[in-house]
Amino acid sequence: MPQRGKNYKNKLQGVDRTALHTIDAGIELVLKSTYAKFDETFDVAMKLGVDPRHADQMIRSSVALPHGTGKVTRVLVFAKGPKEAEALEAGADYVGGDDLVEKIKEGWLEFDKTVATPDMMGVVGKIGRILGPRNLMPNAKLGTVTFDVANIVKDIKGGKVDFRVDKGGIIHGGIGKLSFGPDKLRDNLLAFIQRIIQLKPSTSKGVYLRSITISSTMGPGVKLDPIAVRTLIN
Repeated sequence: MPQRGKNYKNKLQGVDRTALHTIDAGIELVLKSTYAKFDETFDVAMKLGVDPRHADQMIRSSVALPHGTGKVTRVLVFAKGPKEAEALEAGADYVGGDDLVEKIKEGWLEFDKTVATPDMMGVVGKIGRILGPRNLMPNAKLGTVTFDVANIVKDIKGGKVDFRVDKGGIIHGGIGKLSFGPDKLRDNLLAFIQRIIQLKPSTSKGVYLRSITISSTMGPGVKLDPIAVRTLIN
């Protein structure tokens, strides 16, 4: 159990850890529970009724948040020919091929997301052991292996969030900054949850959306009522 500071313990006293809140009340409580001196990330953790040991219940995808994440995302694109110019025009920070591969082999990792055109995946495969463990490998399931580099770069720059269920059946996501305020955080949260619901596997039995907990980076978790939240989406 991690050691908690006095500020955290003071804020925890104002949060009933057993209560289920509406989405608006929950977000208000998270905002009231902040104490850090920086603009904290607004986090969500969702427990799903899936068994990730089965391939058909492994949930991995992405969602474009209506108000972005509040973070500056550095995008690297592996492309050649006209697609290089297209990527740069769309806002990519780095574009190239073998030159970038060699640079990465030497230890350079000053980027947050990667995109590749399908014809470049043979080149990218040379650094799969470097990119893979860091979740930086372009992935067709996430839309980052595509010839439509302009749109994917714009989506990532605009706040596209990747996610995957962990071995405990939980999906985590950082979906904004507290400075966004309650309305924008609400929009982002509903968009994130709606995307998760859309991805429910047909083989998932019983209750799918089992729990939703929201928090700030440093603050205590606040539980939402999954039924009430789903009603808003439906």
